[in-house]
Amino acid sequence: MPTYILGIESSCDDTSASVLCDGKVLTNLVANQEIHKSYGGVVPELASRAHQQNIIPVVNQAISLANIEKNQLNAIAYTRGPGLLGSLLVGSSFSKSLSMGLGIPIIEVNHMQAHLLAHFIEDCGEEKPKFPFIGVTISGGHTQIVLVKDYFDMKIIGETLDDAIGETFDKCGKMIGLPYPAGPVIDKNSKLGDPKKFTFTKPKVADLNFSFSGLKTGFLRFVEKASKSKNDFIKSELNNLCASLQYTIVEILFEKINLAVDKTGINRVVFGGGVSCNSGIIRKFQDQKNYKTFFPKFEYTTDNAAMIAMVGYLKYLNKDFSNLKKGAKSRYKI
Repeated sequence: MPTYILGIESSCDDTSASVLCDGKVLTNLVANQEIHKSYGGVVPELASRAHQQNIIPVVNQAISLANIEKNQLNAIAYTRGPGLLGSLLVGSSFSKSLSMGLGIPIIEVNHMQAHLLAHFIEDCGEEKPKFPFIGVTISGGHTQIVLVKDYFDMKIIGETLDDAIGETFDKCGKMIGLPYPAGPVIDKNSKLGDPKKFTFTKPKVADLNFSFSGLKTGFLRFVEKASKSKNDFIKSELNNLCASLQYTIVEILFEKINLAVDKTGINRVVFGGGVSCNSGIIRKFQDQKNYKTFFPKFEYTTDNAAMIAMVGYLKYLNKDFSNLKKGAKSRYKI
Protein backbone atom coordinates (compact mmCIF):
# COMPACT_ATOMS: atom_id res chain seq x y z
CA MET A 1 0.00 0.00 0.00
CA PRO A 2 1.33 3.46 -0.86
CA THR A 3 2.09 5.89 1.97
CA TYR A 4 0.76 9.41 1.50
CA ILE A 5 2.16 12.21 3.65
CA LEU A 6 0.75 15.74 3.71
CA GLY A 7 3.39 18.33 4.56
CA ILE A 8 2.55 21.85 5.81
CA GLU A 9 5.13 24.63 6.06
CA SER A 10 4.39 28.05 7.63
CA SER A 11 7.58 29.11 9.41
CA CYS A 12 7.89 32.57 7.87
CA ASP A 13 5.97 34.29 5.07
CA ASP A 14 5.29 31.42 2.65
CA THR A 15 2.29 29.13 3.08
CA SER A 16 3.12 25.79 1.52
CA ALA A 17 1.47 22.36 1.28
CA SER A 18 2.80 19.22 -0.36
CA VAL A 19 1.72 15.61 -0.82
CA LEU A 20 4.34 12.88 -1.08
CA CYS A 21 3.79 9.25 -1.99
CA ASP A 22 6.61 7.02 -0.72
CA GLY A 23 9.11 9.87 -0.98
CA LYS A 24 7.95 11.05 -4.40
CA VAL A 25 6.52 14.56 -4.70
CA LEU A 26 3.00 14.61 -6.12
CA THR A 27 2.35 18.28 -5.37
CA ASN A 28 4.31 21.13 -3.82
CA LEU A 29 2.41 24.42 -3.70
CA VAL A 30 3.60 27.72 -2.25
CA ALA A 31 1.54 30.88 -1.65
CA ASN A 32 3.88 33.87 -1.44
CA GLN A 33 3.16 37.06 0.49
CA GLU A 34 4.07 40.02 -1.69
CA ILE A 35 2.92 42.58 0.93
CA HIS A 36 6.25 42.44 2.79
CA LYS A 37 8.21 43.97 -0.10
CA SER A 38 6.81 47.41 0.61
CA TYR A 39 8.11 47.20 4.20
CA GLY A 40 11.60 46.05 3.28
CA GLY A 41 11.26 42.85 5.31
CA VAL A 42 8.80 40.38 6.79
CA VAL A 43 6.24 41.86 9.18
CA PRO A 44 5.33 39.01 11.60
CA GLU A 45 1.74 40.08 12.28
CA LEU A 46 0.94 40.48 8.59
CA ALA A 47 2.57 37.13 7.87
CA SER A 48 0.42 35.23 10.36
CA ARG A 49 -2.76 36.86 9.06
CA ALA A 50 -1.88 35.91 5.49
CA HIS A 51 -1.23 32.32 6.58
CA GLN A 52 -4.76 32.18 8.00
CA GLN A 53 -6.14 33.26 4.64
CA ASN A 54 -3.97 30.97 2.55
CA ILE A 55 -3.68 27.70 4.43
CA ILE A 56 -7.08 26.15 3.62
CA PRO A 57 -7.04 26.81 -0.14
CA VAL A 58 -3.37 25.81 -0.45
CA VAL A 59 -3.90 22.50 1.39
CA ASN A 60 -7.10 21.75 -0.50
CA GLN A 61 -5.41 22.35 -3.83
CA ALA A 62 -2.34 20.28 -2.90
CA ILE A 63 -4.55 17.29 -2.08
CA SER A 64 -6.78 17.78 -5.11
CA LEU A 65 -3.90 18.05 -7.59
CA ALA A 66 -2.34 14.92 -6.07
CA ASN A 67 -5.49 13.08 -7.23
CA ILE A 68 -6.21 11.59 -3.84
CA GLU A 69 -8.90 12.01 -1.20
CA LYS A 70 -8.19 13.35 2.29
CA ASN A 71 -9.00 9.95 3.82
CA GLN A 72 -6.12 8.40 1.86
CA LEU A 73 -3.54 10.41 3.82
CA ASN A 74 -1.49 8.35 6.27
CA ALA A 75 -0.08 11.23 8.32
CA ILE A 76 0.36 14.99 8.47
CA ALA A 77 3.80 16.53 8.91
CA TYR A 78 4.10 20.16 9.95
CA THR A 79 6.84 22.65 10.80
CA ARG A 80 7.04 22.97 14.57
CA GLY A 81 9.95 25.42 14.40
CA PRO A 82 12.13 27.40 14.21
CA GLY A 83 10.44 30.47 12.76
CA LEU A 84 8.00 33.27 13.48
CA LEU A 85 5.79 32.14 16.34
CA GLY A 86 2.54 33.56 14.92
CA SER A 87 3.17 31.92 11.55
CA LEU A 88 4.10 28.60 13.15
CA LEU A 89 0.94 28.63 15.26
CA VAL A 90 -1.26 28.85 12.18
CA GLY A 91 0.37 25.83 10.58
CA SER A 92 0.57 23.74 13.75
CA SER A 93 -3.02 24.47 14.81
CA PHE A 94 -4.38 23.63 11.37
CA SER A 95 -2.31 20.44 11.19
CA LYS A 96 -3.47 19.26 14.61
CA SER A 97 -7.12 19.94 13.77
CA LEU A 98 -6.89 18.09 10.46
CA SER A 99 -5.16 15.11 12.07
CA MET A 100 -7.89 14.90 14.70
CA GLY A 101 -10.61 15.14 12.06
CA LEU A 102 -9.07 12.42 9.90
CA GLY A 103 -7.89 10.27 12.81
CA ILE A 104 -4.31 10.00 11.51
CA PRO A 105 -0.91 10.63 13.16
CA ILE A 106 0.71 14.03 13.30
CA ILE A 107 4.47 14.44 12.86
CA GLU A 108 6.50 17.45 13.99
CA VAL A 109 9.40 18.58 11.82
CA ASN A 110 12.41 20.78 12.50
CA HIS A 111 12.59 23.26 9.63
CA MET A 112 16.39 23.29 9.55
CA GLN A 113 16.65 19.50 9.45
CA ALA A 114 14.20 19.54 6.56
CA HIS A 115 16.43 21.82 4.48
CA LEU A 116 19.18 19.20 4.61
CA LEU A 117 16.95 16.14 4.26
CA ALA A 118 15.28 17.63 1.17
CA HIS A 119 18.12 15.96 -0.74
CA PHE A 120 16.46 12.61 -0.11
CA ILE A 121 13.32 13.53 -2.04
CA GLU A 122 13.14 11.17 -5.00
CA ASP A 123 13.60 13.80 -7.72
CA CYS A 124 16.37 15.76 -5.95
CA GLY A 125 19.23 14.22 -7.92
CA GLU A 126 19.99 10.57 -8.68
CA GLU A 127 22.90 10.42 -6.23
CA LYS A 128 21.92 10.89 -2.61
CA PRO A 129 24.37 12.06 0.07
CA LYS A 130 25.93 9.27 2.09
CA PHE A 131 26.30 9.55 5.85
CA PRO A 132 28.15 11.08 7.52
CA PHE A 133 28.24 14.46 5.81
CA ILE A 134 28.71 18.13 6.63
CA GLY A 135 25.41 20.00 6.35
CA VAL A 136 25.43 23.72 5.55
CA THR A 137 22.15 25.53 6.18
CA ILE A 138 22.24 29.06 4.78
CA SER A 139 19.11 31.19 4.69
CA GLY A 140 17.66 34.55 5.65
CA GLY A 141 17.48 33.54 9.30
CA HIS A 142 20.19 30.92 9.75
CA THR A 143 23.81 30.11 9.01
CA GLN A 144 24.87 26.75 10.41
CA ILE A 145 27.46 24.05 9.87
CA VAL A 146 26.03 20.71 10.96
CA LEU A 147 27.65 17.32 11.48
CA VAL A 148 25.10 14.85 10.11
CA LYS A 149 25.67 11.22 11.09
CA ASP A 150 22.21 9.93 10.17
CA TYR A 151 18.77 11.25 9.23
CA PHE A 152 18.09 12.46 12.76
CA ASP A 153 21.54 12.42 14.32
CA MET A 154 22.67 15.99 13.75
CA LYS A 155 24.90 18.31 15.74
CA ILE A 156 25.64 21.98 15.08
CA ILE A 157 29.42 22.48 15.00
CA GLY A 158 29.40 26.09 13.81
CA GLU A 159 26.90 28.92 13.44
CA THR A 160 26.61 32.67 13.12
CA LEU A 161 27.03 34.71 16.27
CA ASP A 162 24.87 37.55 14.92
CA ASP A 163 23.41 38.10 11.44
CA ALA A 164 22.59 35.24 9.11
CA ILE A 165 24.10 35.14 5.63
CA GLY A 166 20.79 35.88 3.90
CA GLU A 167 20.05 38.69 6.33
CA THR A 168 23.43 40.22 5.47
CA PHE A 169 22.66 40.16 1.76
CA ASP A 170 19.26 41.78 2.35
CA LYS A 171 20.46 44.48 4.77
CA CYS A 172 23.45 45.45 2.66
CA GLY A 173 21.19 45.50 -0.37
CA LYS A 174 18.84 47.88 1.41
CA MET A 175 21.79 50.20 2.09
CA ILE A 176 22.31 50.64 -1.64
CA GLY A 177 18.62 50.99 -2.49
CA LEU A 178 17.83 47.46 -3.65
CA PRO A 179 14.32 46.03 -3.09
CA TYR A 180 13.55 43.27 -0.59
CA PRO A 181 14.62 40.52 -0.81
CA ALA A 182 17.94 41.90 -2.04
CA GLY A 183 19.87 38.61 -2.17
CA PRO A 184 18.69 37.53 -5.64
CA VAL A 185 19.19 41.08 -6.99
CA ILE A 186 22.76 41.22 -5.67
CA ASP A 187 23.43 37.82 -7.22
CA LYS A 188 22.11 39.00 -10.60
CA ASN A 189 24.00 42.30 -10.56
CA SER A 190 27.21 40.65 -9.39
CA LYS A 191 27.50 38.82 -12.73
CA LEU A 192 28.04 42.20 -14.42
CA GLY A 193 30.57 43.56 -11.92
CA ASP A 194 34.18 43.16 -10.83
CA PRO A 195 34.30 41.05 -7.62
CA LYS A 196 37.69 42.53 -6.67
CA LYS A 197 36.91 46.19 -7.36
CA PHE A 198 36.28 46.89 -3.67
CA THR A 199 37.72 45.15 -0.63
CA PHE A 200 35.65 44.53 2.49
CA THR A 201 36.99 43.21 5.77
CA LYS A 202 36.31 39.58 6.59
CA PRO A 203 35.53 39.21 10.33
CA LYS A 204 37.88 36.98 12.29
CA VAL A 205 35.87 34.47 14.32
CA ALA A 206 37.28 31.43 16.08
CA ASP A 207 36.70 27.85 14.95
CA LEU A 208 33.66 27.20 12.74
CA ASN A 209 31.48 30.11 13.85
CA PHE A 210 30.53 33.08 11.70
CA SER A 211 29.97 36.79 12.23
CA PHE A 212 28.53 39.07 9.58
CA SER A 213 27.67 42.18 11.64
CA GLY A 214 31.16 43.66 11.17
CA LEU A 215 30.99 43.17 7.41
CA LYS A 216 27.58 44.81 7.33
CA THR A 217 28.82 47.82 9.33
CA GLY A 218 31.98 48.11 7.24
CA PHE A 219 29.96 47.99 4.03
CA LEU A 220 27.67 50.77 5.29
CA ARG A 221 30.56 53.03 6.28
CA PHE A 222 32.32 52.44 2.97
CA VAL A 223 29.21 53.31 0.95
CA GLU A 224 28.50 56.41 3.05
CA LYS A 225 32.07 57.70 2.70
CA ALA A 226 32.25 57.01 -1.03
CA SER A 227 28.86 58.64 -1.63
CA LYS A 228 30.06 61.86 -0.01
CA SER A 229 32.92 62.04 -2.48
CA LYS A 230 30.79 61.15 -5.49
CA ASN A 231 27.05 61.81 -5.57
CA ASP A 232 26.18 59.04 -8.02
CA PHE A 233 28.64 56.53 -6.55
CA ILE A 234 26.06 53.82 -5.79
CA LYS A 235 24.37 54.11 -9.18
CA SER A 236 27.61 54.11 -11.16
CA GLU A 237 29.24 51.34 -9.13
CA LEU A 238 26.19 49.21 -8.32
CA ASN A 239 27.32 46.09 -10.17
CA ASN A 240 30.83 46.31 -8.73
CA LEU A 241 29.44 46.81 -5.21
CA CYS A 242 27.23 43.75 -5.58
CA ALA A 243 30.04 41.65 -7.04
CA SER A 244 32.54 42.67 -4.35
CA LEU A 245 30.08 42.12 -1.51
CA GLN A 246 29.05 38.71 -2.79
CA TYR A 247 32.68 37.72 -3.34
CA THR A 248 33.52 38.59 0.28
CA ILE A 249 30.55 36.66 1.70
CA VAL A 250 31.30 33.62 -0.45
CA GLU A 251 34.95 33.65 0.62
CA ILE A 252 33.96 33.75 4.31
CA LEU A 253 31.69 30.74 3.80
CA PHE A 254 34.29 28.90 1.72
CA GLU A 255 37.03 29.29 4.32
CA LYS A 256 34.79 27.99 7.12
CA ILE A 257 33.61 24.96 5.15
CA ASN A 258 37.18 24.09 4.20
CA LEU A 259 38.07 24.24 7.88
CA ALA A 260 35.11 21.98 8.74
CA VAL A 261 36.24 19.42 6.16
CA ASP A 262 39.78 19.49 7.56
CA LYS A 263 38.59 19.14 11.17
CA THR A 264 36.11 16.32 10.58
CA GLY A 265 37.81 14.47 7.75
CA ILE A 266 34.43 14.23 6.00
CA ASN A 267 34.54 14.85 2.26
CA ARG A 268 30.81 15.32 1.58
CA VAL A 269 29.20 18.75 1.97
CA VAL A 270 25.42 19.13 1.66
CA PHE A 271 23.82 22.56 1.25
CA GLY A 272 20.29 23.63 2.12
CA GLY A 273 18.29 26.83 2.57
CA GLY A 274 17.33 29.77 0.40
CA VAL A 275 20.86 31.13 -0.05
CA SER A 276 22.09 27.77 -1.38
CA CYS A 277 20.79 28.78 -4.82
CA ASN A 278 23.20 31.74 -4.96
CA SER A 279 25.21 31.36 -8.19
CA GLY A 280 28.44 32.62 -6.60
CA ILE A 281 28.27 30.01 -3.84
CA ILE A 282 27.43 27.19 -6.24
CA ARG A 283 30.24 28.12 -8.63
CA LYS A 284 32.85 28.51 -5.88
CA PHE A 285 32.14 25.16 -4.26
CA GLN A 286 31.63 23.17 -7.45
CA ASP A 287 34.97 24.41 -8.81
CA GLN A 288 36.96 22.96 -5.91
CA LYS A 289 38.06 19.29 -6.07
CA ASN A 290 38.78 18.44 -2.42
CA TYR A 291 35.30 17.24 -1.48
CA LYS A 292 31.95 16.39 -3.05
CA THR A 293 29.16 18.95 -2.87
CA PHE A 294 25.39 18.56 -3.06
CA PHE A 295 23.03 21.42 -3.89
CA PRO A 296 19.22 20.97 -3.83
CA LYS A 297 16.89 21.65 -6.73
CA PHE A 298 15.84 25.29 -6.82
CA GLU A 299 12.28 24.57 -5.69
CA TYR A 300 13.61 22.84 -2.57
CA THR A 301 15.98 25.65 -1.54
CA THR A 302 13.42 28.17 -0.33
CA ASP A 303 10.79 27.35 2.31
CA ASN A 304 8.58 24.58 0.93
CA ALA A 305 6.36 21.82 2.22
CA ALA A 306 7.92 19.03 0.14
CA MET A 307 10.94 18.98 2.45
CA ILE A 308 8.61 18.89 5.45
CA ALA A 309 6.68 15.99 3.97
CA MET A 310 9.95 14.17 3.21
CA VAL A 311 11.01 14.34 6.85
CA GLY A 312 7.49 13.30 7.78
CA TYR A 313 7.80 10.24 5.57
CA LEU A 314 11.13 9.24 7.14
CA LYS A 315 9.65 9.64 10.63
CA TYR A 316 6.50 7.76 9.61
CA LEU A 317 8.61 4.75 8.62
CA ASN A 318 10.12 4.84 12.13
CA LYS A 319 6.71 5.41 13.76
CA ASP A 320 8.11 8.62 15.24
CA PHE A 321 4.84 10.46 15.83
CA SER A 322 4.13 13.63 17.77
CA ASN A 323 1.11 14.58 19.88
CA LEU A 324 -1.38 17.41 20.21
CA LYS A 325 0.25 18.77 23.39
CA LYS A 326 3.44 19.91 21.67
CA GLY A 327 3.29 23.57 20.73
CA ALA A 328 5.11 25.63 18.12
CA LYS A 329 8.67 26.70 18.98
CA SER A 330 10.15 29.87 17.51
CA ARG A 331 13.58 28.62 18.58
CA TYR A 332 14.03 24.96 17.86
CA LYS A 333 17.55 23.54 17.78
CA ILE A 334 18.51 20.74 15.42
